[in-house]
Amino acid sequence: MNENPSRFREFLAKYREFILYSFFGIFTTGASWISYGICEALLHMNLYYSGIVSWVAAVAVAFITNKLWVFNSKSWEFNVWFKEAAGFIGGRAMTGVLEVLGVPALVEWGVDTMLFGVEGFVAKMIVTGIVVIINYIVSKFFVFSDPWNRKNKAKTN
Repeated sequence: MNENPSRFREFLAKYREFILYSFFGIFTTGASWISYGICEALLHMNLYYSGIVSWVAAVAVAFITNKLWVFNSKSWEFNVWFKEAAGFIGGRAMTGVLEVLGVPALVEWGVDTMLFGVEGFVAKMIVTGIVVIINYIVSKFFVFSDPWNRKNKAKTN
């Protein structure tokens, strides 16, 4: 029997983090877009409030999925959890401002195409793409990258 892993398994091992980030990113984006749509279309909240609710929902989902499955940080020790949560929320607050202000700005500048009956949804999709890239960089290189997490990863792998 062949002892070497298959090419598919090699691919999965090599790109595990990216695959998981993408998978959970879709899940997080769904939470963001659904909450945004509910707020705007069903609750008739303005674009700013819809954006804020959408951001809070997405950050909650993203922190848990990124911590546990994407970046494999298993510690719930208060000092570790607090540092990660503060860094994660801080990074997401920066990109959250971009998202909350960016969608109405794009709508104002003419990217006001309604999609699925939701005003500003195309603008929301564009801003989301930019935000996802920035969030990955912040999470990978600043929030979940300290030596404590590397020790935990080594123990759990």
